[in-house]
Amino acid sequence: MTFDTTQHNRRMTHFDDHDSFWLFGYGSLIWKADFPFLERRPAWIRGWSRRFWQGSHDHRGTPDAPGRVVTLTREPGAHCHGMAYRIRPDILAQLDMREKNGYLRALVPVHFDAEQAAEGLIYLATEENAAFLGEAPLTVMAAQIDQAWGPSGSNRDYLLNLARALDELGVDDHHVSMLAASLPGTGTKL
Repeated sequence: MTFDTTQHNRRMTHFDDHDSFWLFGYGSLIWKADFPFLERRPAWIRGWSRRFWQGSHDHRGTPDAPGRVVTLTREPGAHCHGMAYRIRPDILAQLDMREKNGYLRALVPVHFDAEQAAEGLIYLATEENAAFLGEAPLTVMAAQIDQAWGPSGSNRDYLLNLARALDELGVDDHHVSMLAASLPGTGTKL
């Protein structure tokens, strides 16, 4: 099932009067920044964990065979590390199209170190959207990811690229690394 959030997101005008603001990427936005940005910095958000619980019917799968991509789930005390991009408001139209399958804009504090934070934006897919797949055993998720393919490429590549990007940032994300290790033919290699 798809749930096109483009029009809904365009009604969120919080950053319209800003020259620029921070966008926090926690999935493919870490390693695939196919949009103009002014600055890029490693960052993290508090109280969220990254999970492969969102269905991808438009990028890494199809409506008949959805892939799995990441979203965030609330987890008190957790830190989700990723990449922050300082962007202009006019870039949101492009990002809204990229994240249209169930992701809604949400405001979060984006942290750059223990003392520096800024208001930022995330794209969040909750269990309330039609494409949400939810939790499943790692082996089931890995098998689905291994087989899924969509207009943006293989779901397997999405997972392995994310695992590689997190490794390059020095981030240990147990969910992502365990899922990557569960892919057929990968073992613990990335």
